[in-house]
Amino acid sequence: MTSEQPTPEQPTPEQPTPEQPTPEQPTPDVPDVPDAGTAPAPAPAPAPAPAASTSRSWRAIGRALAPRATRAQVLAGLLCALLGFAIVVQVQQNRSDGLSSLRQDELVRILDEVTQRTEELEDQAVELRSQRAELATGSDTRRAAREAATERAAQQGILAGRLPAEGPGVELTIRDADRQVPALVLYNVLEELRNAGAEAVQINDLRVTASTYVVDTPDGVSVDGTLLEPPYRWRAIGDPEVIIPALNMPGGALAVVRGSGGESTVEARTTVTVDAVREVEPPQFATPVPAAEAG
Repeated sequence: MTSEQPTPEQPTPEQPTPEQPTPEQPTPDVPDVPDAGTAPAPAPAPAPAPAASTSRSWRAIGRALAPRATRAQVLAGLLCALLGFAIVVQVQQNRSDGLSSLRQDELVRILDEVTQRTEELEDQAVELRSQRAELATGSDTRRAAREAATERAAQQGILAGRLPAEGPGVELTIRDADRQVPALVLYNVLEELRNAGAEAVQINDLRVTASTYVVDTPDGVSVDGTLLEPPYRWRAIGDPEVIIPALNMPGGALAVVRGSGGESTVEARTTVTVDAVREVEPPQFATPVPAAEAG
């Protein structure tokens, strides 16, 4: 038996492999290391940048800042245009519709507001007319004040006895031939006339005022220091329908006159003239209260 002997491997000739192109790898700049003992070479001066690169840089910045119309911007512009058109149409429609498009409650509210405003304007017009009338008559203010002062002075003059007066009233005559009627009875007649509303009173030729007094003297009755002779003739201005019943009432002033022995007659007159006057003496102690302290 024969054994197979291993055959020695025969070297195979190497086939030439085709050269594959290899990508060039960037080679990092490695600074040259100077040899020991040698001085380093001076670095070369940088070359000046060309002017063309600066111009290209500005153009690039301009292109970046220039507005670019995108789809979203175009869509937003269309929506704004449609919205403006819709607003214009709505405004024109509201102008054309007027009050016809309002509800009933809105019309009622507008009517109430117009009515209220009309009333306010009417009140203002009345006030303005009143002010105009006051301004128109402003020139007559002093004249009106003078007239009012004159009227007040006349009234005070009649009440004080400084001025004569006339008007409806009564004429009363008391006859006392035996001089039996005392001064107190005559003073009661005067008080009854005042209580009945007599505004001006005269006895014979004497004017009676608030300060008049009646007293008995040995020679007869004296009024304000003047001796009176009967018969006593009274003239009083007032309402005859009030004065006459007051004098003739039971137990009144004329009843007392008749009880004292005198006689009396009273008659109503349409016009009674009180022509007796007297000078009013100024008060010695009383003075008017200033307006600020009054009341």
